[in-house]
Amino acid sequence: MIQGLPAKLVGVHATSLPMIMNLRYEPSDPYVVHAAFTTDADSDESVEWIIGRDLLIDGLEGPAGEGDVRIWPTGEEGCRDLYILLNPPSGTALLKAPAQEFKAFLQETEAVVPRGAELGHSDFDRLLAHFLAEG
Repeated sequence: MIQGLPAKLVGVHATSLPMIMNLRYEPSDPYVVHAAFTTDADSDESVEWIIGRDLLIDGLEGPAGEGDVRIWPTGEEGCRDLYILLNPPSGTALLKAPAQEFKAFLQETEAVVPRGAELGHSDFDRLLAHFLAEG
């Protein structure tokens, strides 16, 4: 399942750059959500991050995460935004997106693979092949 969300790259002095955040969820890799960020809907160039599904779900309710990915909601119920701070060694990016659209996407993922039932949907052969190929 794939869903495109409007997002903003938040800069200094209250500047922002509109972006599109394409979220992808694969039941064979049920613990994560792939997020590809691009500034142009027609562009083939994007930056992709893999974010834990539980981290996103927890981040809708309150501050979640540590290290490279941190997530927190802001605003009043019904018009909340979700902030995602990506903090790799090469730099930092702060993204803002509508929390309601994230919530709808995550509810769809839970309809496909309920939270807590991920183990039964994992493709261990694919994961093992991936890890062996990297080694």
